[in-house]
Amino acid sequence: MPTSSYIVRCYNPGCEEPAVYKIAARWSDGVTQELKTYALTCAGCLAASFRRSRAKQAACRLAPGETLESPGIYELARRRRDPQLVRRDDLEQQLLAE
Repeated sequence: MPTSSYIVRCYNPGCEEPAVYKIAARWSDGVTQELKTYALTCAGCLAASFRRSRAKQAACRLAPGETLESPGIYELARRRRDPQLVRRDDLEQQLLAE
């Protein structure tokens, strides 16, 4: 089966760059867990997207039994599922320090 050559674009309005990062937070209801996606972003929009994602997460209300971690930055990679994505703690720390 041929693979798609679909390019994922940055979520930021007006930006046409390919997304290279996924900003997401681990969510669980106590039974199931997944990465809750806040943004797909290019390197140029990363800082603004990360700030917005953290603000959105802080405003989330959770149901009893739900958990939601702070958003993290993950490298997007073709044909990789969420558990296989590389988390970029170094970029998170750099942006949090700014």
